[in-house]
Amino acid sequence: MEHILIVDDDLYIGNMVEEVLTKEGYRVSRAYSGTEAAIKLSEADPDLVLLDLMLPGLSGEELLPKIKDIPVIVVSAKADTENKVGLLLAGAADYITKPFDIKELTARIKVQLRRPSERSADGLKYDDITLYTDSHTVKVNDSEVKLTRTEYAVLKLLMLNPNKVMAKSTLLDKISLDTPDCTETSLKIHISNLRKKLKEISDKDYIESVWGIGFKMK
Repeated sequence: MEHILIVDDDLYIGNMVEEVLTKEGYRVSRAYSGTEAAIKLSEADPDLVLLDLMLPGLSGEELLPKIKDIPVIVVSAKADTENKVGLLLAGAADYITKPFDIKELTARIKVQLRRPSERSADGLKYDDITLYTDSHTVKVNDSEVKLTRTEYAVLKLLMLNPNKVMAKSTLLDKISLDTPDCTETSLKIHISNLRKKLKEISDKDYIESVWGIGFKMK
């Protein structure tokens, strides 16, 4: 049973979300302040965190960097684009604005818990894509895709973080050892070519652009 931690001091919203998620089959725990949430996270790792920003004790912005390797959906009344971008760059997996539709929230939760990219004995899998780490080859529906060194490095990094928006600066930093000559301008070209090559085989677009931030697996 997947475990979701709700961090919100609003009793009405917390109770409503807990009731719905429990009916959906999730195990739910609660924290009513950022400080309490930090303690709970030190004791056990949930599968996902729903995080409000305006909290007693530690704020959501202060707590977010302390949450490692767990998808975090920020649930906040703060709706300005700059704030959303900053939180996504700081590590949030998604952002939904209060008031929200509970069906939209549960759908976003399911997306984050889907974990579509899986390690196998051969390498990485995402939907119809298999990336073979030993041979540095990629196949879509058993058809090999000829990728450049940079395209392969980008795809591998995105598949390792399938539910996370990867900022352009992060992508450049992570692939710099493999492709030291890649720049922000050329990165866009490499990703555009990568998307075209994958789509030519399956007619699917596997990579999406997140405006103003970077890229993620679709």
